[in-house]
Parts: sequence; C-alpha cells; structure tokens
Amino acid sequence: MKYISTRGQSPAQSFCEILLGGLAPDGGLYLPETYPHFSDAELAQMRGMTYPELAFAVLSRFATDIPADDLKAIIDKTYTAEVYCNVRAGEDAQDITPLHTLEPGLALLCLSNGPTLAFKDMAMQLLGNLFEYVLAKAGQGINILGATSGDTGSSAEYAMRGKQGVNVFMLSPHGKMSRFQTAQMFSLQDPNIYNIAVKGVFDDCQDIVKAVSNDHAFKQANRIGAVNSINWARVAAQIVYYFKGYFAATTDNSQQVSFTVPSGNFGNVCAGHIARMMGLPIRHLVVATNENDVLDEFFRTGVYRPRGAANTWHTSSPSMDISKASNFERFVFDLVGRDADQVRELWGEVDNGGAFNLNVGGSFANVTEFGFQSGASSHANRMQTIRNVWETYGVMIDTHTADGVKVALEYREAGVPMLVLETALPAKFEDSIREALGRDPVRPAGMEALESLPQRFEVMEADAEAIKGFIVQHTRLGQSH
Repeated sequence: MKYISTRGQSPAQSFCEILLGGLAPDGGLYLPETYPHFSDAELAQMRGMTYPELAFAVLSRFATDIPADDLKAIIDKTYTAEVYCNVRAGEDAQDITPLHTLEPGLALLCLSNGPTLAFKDMAMQLLGNLFEYVLAKAGQGINILGATSGDTGSSAEYAMRGKQGVNVFMLSPHGKMSRFQTAQMFSLQDPNIYNIAVKGVFDDCQDIVKAVSNDHAFKQANRIGAVNSINWARVAAQIVYYFKGYFAATTDNSQQVSFTVPSGNFGNVCAGHIARMMGLPIRHLVVATNENDVLDEFFRTGVYRPRGAANTWHTSSPSMDISKASNFERFVFDLVGRDADQVRELWGEVDNGGAFNLNVGGSFANVTEFGFQSGASSHANRMQTIRNVWETYGVMIDTHTADGVKVALEYREAGVPMLVLETALPAKFEDSIREALGRDPVRPAGMEALESLPQRFEVMEADAEAIKGFIVQHTRLGQSH
C-alpha cells in the first residue's frame, strides 16, 4: 500500500514513511492510492470479531510494511480492557466501544472509555505505540507538534508521556478549553510534555502547526512530527469503530446503518467516509456542527467558507470551535474525482483567506452519492438535548454528543439504525452539565481533584517563529525522560 498527497506533487510513500511526518512536502494530506475493499463474504467473516481482531483486519490493509505479527502485537497492546476502563455500569469492559441503545433505531456508539475520556484515545493510544515501534526500529527521536481545541491535546499527551525519544509540544487556545480539559493537559509533569497556551483561537494554533510543517528545512532539522488528524494513522485507526458499530447494530450485511458525527476538524467523519468507500453498508454520514457551522454550510450550499479566527465562536462544545477543518481536504480530493490540480487550486484560495464553490463545475452533486447530510446546533439546542436525553433515557451526555443527538433526530429514517458517535464523557464539561441538569456529572476514580493539581504551561503569542524558537530551546531528543 502506497500513499499519495491530495495536492499531487509529493512522491508516493509507505505507511511507516508517512507515519511520523504529518503533512506531505507539497502541503497536502496523505491518502491511500486506492482504498482497500471488503467483499460481502469478508464482512461476514468480520462479524463477531473482538475489537483487536477487527482492528487488525482493517489496519493490516493499510500498514502493509509492518510485519503482521508486529502489527498484531501493537494492536493487542493498545486495545485492552485495562486501557479502556471507563465503560458505563452494566456494560462489558471487554467490548472497548459498546453500543448503548437509547431506543429502537437510535443508539450511542460509546468511544470515550479511554484514559482521557474522549474518542481521540481510540486512535491516539495506537499512534503512541506505533511511534514507539517505528522510532525504535530506526533508532531515532521525534518532536511532536500539535494543536488542540480540547481533547486531542490530552489524548496525545497521555499516549506519548514517558515514551523514549518523543517530545510533545502541544498548542491550545489560551482560556478557551473547559477547566477539566485544561487541567488534564497542564497538570502533566512528564519532562517530555510541553504545553503552550496560545493567545488566540484554535485556528491560530492549527495555522502555526501548518506553518512549521511547511518549513521543510526546520521540520527536517528538528524532526517535527504530527499527531493531529492530519496524520493518516489517526484516521486509519478511527475507521475501525465504524465497522464495530455497524456489526453491533445489524444482524446481516444486507442492512444499512447511518452515523451522526459531531464534527470540527472533519477527521472523525472522514474515517466514516473511508469505511463506506471500503464497502461498509453505510446509508448516510450526518455531519453535526455547533455554531461554527462552516461544514454544515458547505453540505447545504456547496460553498466552503472558513470564517477566520476573528469570526470563530467560543461555544459550550469547544472542541468543535473550528473554522478551517484540516481533514476536509481529504474528502474534497475524493469528491472532485481525485483531481490533485483542482485540490491545489481550491486550497490556494483557502490558504489566502478565501472560499470556494463546488457548484461551479458540478462536483457538489457528488455529495449525495457519498451519502453526506448535515445540520447545526446552538447552545440552547444542546442544553435542551442534554435534558431530554437524561429525562427520557437516564443517560448523561456531553455537549458535543448532544450536538450529534440533536442533528441525528432530524435525519432518522424508519428501518435504518442511527448511531451517534459519542465524543467525550460529560465529566469533561461540568459547567455545561450543571447548567443543563442542575447537577454535577460523576468523575472516574482518580480524577476527582484534577483542577487542584499543579499546572505547568507557557503562554505565548500566536507567532510561528516564536514557537520554533521554543521547540529548539526545549528539545531533549536523545535524552532519557
């Protein structure tokens, strides 16, 4: 399996070659040259597999340059009941991602049972083990530079803490995450973890990561790697739980399932798109946004119009406070028939602060063929949805999952199960849960006094050159942590 850039001007590379790097040298994102496809017979064989078995069946199609025994060992180390130990009462801890049925035809796919209580753990824990494996083979180290609007940062840091030869430099928007999210990250005292609170919004953080990644000389000299969902391995790992959810909600492969996915950076739902391209019988992929509705606007109108930092709302579902969805380029590459020249032209407009309209040329018509729908949610919507789900089903959900449930209810179809991808446990957003329900969510053991722990972080301007200087100053590659 070889990987190509969405912008068509970088050589094809293997899975391990692109694992550590993030963006392609031409500024594009890597995708497989062709998507592997599962036949009906193969899907039938996969039904009933455990999560590690299913992960191996899917990921072995992508990581073809890792020996099968090694890949299986990495997967088995990652997906254990000991790591994913925050399952709801009464659910099977061995299940990793249990399906929680709210009512017939409507369910939550529970993805937040990992160490940081967010769906990002499902991919990031695997990424940490893959990094360790590849770096040990090469005898090298890496400086990971990432940006987070809330959950990616803590998930990456918990996956990489203490890893030999790995430093993590994580950018987050200063004062714009929940108190729990902030404490999860900033309370880590591991010497290979560096938290940088950027004066700005998430898009500023993401722009810095892209600027550093596009400085090829600096990237090579300082061995800069990526853990954001621009990293293909993150997306590949997320494909697995679409298969898991589908098999849990159906009895045979003649049935279809729809998924509603709370979306900010488009990585999670992009994985669903690829699962569908691989032959999984997905009827619709429903994109749910908050007030930062750039993606919803696109799926309604064909116009992709990032709003910029000054017009990005700070909301009660902060992990989706994103105007420029970095993974969207992967989907558009497929939408325009994998025309890299067109993608390069479109993102030239975006990178210059502009917009594009895919009605021109007719590519937008393909959205229906790819099964996409969308909707948006507001603060009032998510508060009401949290109340309704609690009062109706006795289930407490976080604000992002509430955005998903709100939009899912608008698109339910008779006879087609609708699965909402849960994004985080409600403990991460106590203030909003208290506002909606007048009570605090239960915290997992060991996290009761998280905010009272000492915090270690740096506040910096949104300046790529300053961030580069910080990385150089604090690099500890080759030293034990």
